[in-house]
Amino acid sequence: MGRLSATKIVLESLIGSGGDIIAHIIEIWGQFRVPVLVPLLTLLLYVSLAMSIMLFVEKVYMSSVVGFNYLFGRKTEKCYKWEEFKNDVESGNSVYPLVLIQVPMFNEREVYQLSIGAACGLSWPSDRIVIQVLDDSTDPVIKDMVEVECHKWAGKGTNIHYQVRDNRKGYKAGALKEGLKHGYANECEYVVIFDADFQPESDFLRKTIPFLHHNSEIGLVQARWKFV
Repeated sequence: MGRLSATKIVLESLIGSGGDIIAHIIEIWGQFRVPVLVPLLTLLLYVSLAMSIMLFVEKVYMSSVVGFNYLFGRKTEKCYKWEEFKNDVESGNSVYPLVLIQVPMFNEREVYQLSIGAACGLSWPSDRIVIQVLDDSTDPVIKDMVEVECHKWAGKGTNIHYQVRDNRKGYKAGALKEGLKHGYANECEYVVIFDADFQPESDFLRKTIPFLHHNSEIGLVQARWKFV
């Protein structure tokens, strides 16, 4: 009985102590809730309000720019010289600059056929365009598939080169840089880069290259993309 009484007293003491601790925590929370939590929530409210205002201002600004361009006809063709390349009986296709198309790839099982097909389907004289597929794939099966696809287009008369390297230094940028070291690449006047999931329209070169060719101050042309 003595042991039971002692155990009961200890348990009651622990329960009592636990209750005191909880009550003490609640009391402390009640003291700090208003001076700490309320200012914090107020700050978050103002931050959210500021971000909402910034988004609203951005949308108004972009809408104004789009509206201005639409109303006043600020088209790229009016800002810069643009003339379509035309076939010349005497010069032949030499009026067209030689263009290098770079397509970097890395294990692109789902899109490699579409991307290579889109690059090879560009409307440009076949003797004035070079397709360069830069394959950094680590999957040997995919590498074989990409190489076979390149050979298929080469068999159709397309000037396409399948390039691999023994390392992935620099990743995509490194592959592009390495591709420019080939002799045939140095002969090209312009370089066009398509990511592996890009599908350019067939007239992409006819729309963009004239801006570079007729405006010496332009060094880069970027266009809207449609992804696979």
